[in-house]
Amino acid sequence: MDSCCEMTPQMKQDPCFVKVPLVITCNGSAFVDDESFDQADLLWAMKQSKDAPATSCPAPQTYLDAYRCGAEDIYVVTLSALLSGSHNSAQQARVLLEEDNPEINVHVFNSCSAVCGETAIALKIKELAQAGMPFKKVVREVEQFIARMQTLFVLEDLENLRKNGRLTRLQAVVTGALRIKLFCHATPEGEIGKVGQALTVKQALAKMVEKAAEDPEHEGKPLIITHVNCLERAFQVKTMVENKCKFSDISITDAGGITTVYANDGGIVIAY
Repeated sequence: MDSCCEMTPQMKQDPCFVKVPLVITCNGSAFVDDESFDQADLLWAMKQSKDAPATSCPAPQTYLDAYRCGAEDIYVVTLSALLSGSHNSAQQARVLLEEDNPEINVHVFNSCSAVCGETAIALKIKELAQAGMPFKKVVREVEQFIARMQTLFVLEDLENLRKNGRLTRLQAVVTGALRIKLFCHATPEGEIGKVGQALTVKQALAKMVEKAAEDPEHEGKPLIITHVNCLERAFQVKTMVENKCKFSDISITDAGGITTVYANDGGIVIAY
């Protein structure tokens, strides 16, 4: 996975999951989105900078190095191809690997999502692969899972997304609604779309949970919640979900560097 995928504590201990880091540049400093990442330092740099942080995707060689892990089946999960060049880099590395090692199976999934959406996909891949499902069938099943998956989020601040051009369909809305809290989602194509709005974050989060509760497809599925420096808010969302929804289980993950840049301080993202 690229480093926008937020791993649960259990995933971090599992050697079958490998992260390929993106890099963030902000206020004259570079932050590698790996185990060395310090969220407090990045949040401080973002608050001090007049410009939006810049992010750079992994080079194909970085992905290629990760692919050379000795596995016969390699599944790759990247940020939405419409939001980052990470997917393209991963595809280039796949072509390079297959030229020298045609016996290795590699598939690059466009998550059409980000953050815990990528996490949900990675966990689904592991579930199917460890059940003994053949590689090509895993690919088919996971592509169908991606098509049905929901990624919803509420952010305190959309400014970094706006400045970095990630709000293609929302520019006019954001310009005229800076004091409104938007409840958004990942569209089926992998862009960011507006679902609703509210006057406060609390109201927007309630609408987000209500949206999930009204979706009959959510029942029995696991839910993943990612938070940016707001663990208490994440637990509040978890409680709201437990009261209104019928998910099989709920996990909470911390935000890494890329998620921190785009979801910003106080952001909440859920996926199922």
